Amino acid sequence: MDRRIRQLLASLNVPWKYPEHAGRLGAILNLLELEPIPGLRFKSGKPAIREQLGRVHTSSYLDHIYELRGKNAWLDVDTTAVSAGSVDAAEVAAGTTIAAVEAVMQGRSKSAFALVRPPGHHAEPVRARGFCLFNNVAVAAAHARAELGCERVLIVDWDAHHANGTQDIFWADPDVMLFDIHRASPFYPGTGNLEDVGVGLGEGTTVNVPMPAGAGDRAYLRAFEDILIPAADWFQPDLILVSAGFDPHPFDLALNVSYEGFAAMTSMLQVLAKKHCDGRLVFVLEGGYHLLSLSRGVRTVLEVLAGAAAPEPGFIGVAEAKAAADFHRRAFVADDPDAQ
Repeated sequence: MDRRIRQLLASLNVPWKYPEHAGRLGAILNLLELEPIPGLRFKSGKPAIREQLGRVHTSSYLDHIYELRGKNAWLDVDTTAVSAGSVDAAEVAAGTTIAAVEAVMQGRSKSAFALVRPPGHHAEPVRARGFCLFNNVAVAAAHARAELGCERVLIVDWDAHHANGTQDIFWADPDVMLFDIHRASPFYPGTGNLEDVGVGLGEGTTVNVPMPAGAGDRAYLRAFEDILIPAADWFQPDLILVSAGFDPHPFDLALNVSYEGFAAMTSMLQVLAKKHCDGRLVFVLEGGYHLLSLSRGVRTVLEVLAGAAAPEPGFIGVAEAKAAADFHRRAFVADDPDAQ
């Protein structure tokens, strides 16, 4: 039944509701136009070529995806569909992520944010999953090592969903560390257990931090302080890549990370990048499907990257609450009839 329904949907020459769509980038760009950030510069990317994609995906898989160019189809019973322009968009997403890494590695920018879609961190070497065709951050990490002189790359993934594809690609690789904080199984995709740490020479370079539903700023920052910072100090990366999903925001109904939490994590990553890799820090857009929290979350991160101080999470509104308490305090004090 499921397969038949998807076949019927694919045969219709009409749009259907799909969470991952071009409006995600449109919402971000609209907000940045309404509220520009001083010092922010925009550069265009370009499509990734087969050689670049082939560092992390198999030839048979790439052949299969290229055959779908210009078509409408479902790739699995999961969540992944393609329309006529999806393969082209996925090539540009991976290529733009590479361009962002090159800009930072070549000293043309202190940091960069690849505003791309479709996302990539669920894409496995031989399989598309979770809206993802090519694993953008993995393609960029492999390019940095093959072409840009990076020996060790740290990937930090704070998307609400576990980066099953990124984990699979670098599972036995000692030169790429994946730190992934996410909502725990059985939340999609159901991977990323605490005990999953890599194998062989790569044992210890996969670091999973599964979180319960409702976890927020304090839990995320505690994990950064107690796990990520010591791990980075041990690993000594040449480049830090961030798979930045904004679905941990409560508007996406998965976790409870605030805009201030995203800002604080960005600030901590800036400190790590300055300490270990001359400030080389590249963000790559992953998930986030509520257009308000997505666009506001991206802008918050960009503002910190551009030099703004990160507000301390949990303290927004505290001063106002204190002022209101001072205002109302006398209203709830009983008059003492014996007072003179």
